[in-house]
Amino acid sequence: MFAAINLSLQGLLELVLYIGLIGGVCWLLIFLIDYWKLPEPFNKVAKIIVMTVAVILLINELIGFFGGQTPVRWR
Repeated sequence: MFAAINLSLQGLLELVLYIGLIGGVCWLLIFLIDYWKLPEPFNKVAKIIVMTVAVILLINELIGFFGGQTPVRWR
């Protein structure tokens, strides 16, 4: 019984670290987009692309965490 609890805690820890990593990278990319001062339509499009990729990665990880078949396989 304790081995199952340790595995779920390890999976939860990996999930939290993965979400933190995605959030940090996306924050850095959005900060750099603002720092480079792209023209207005390109600025918004670049931010939307970053956020779309982040949401797809998060949904993929959450589906895998809850035992479903992930839409994108990395291995």
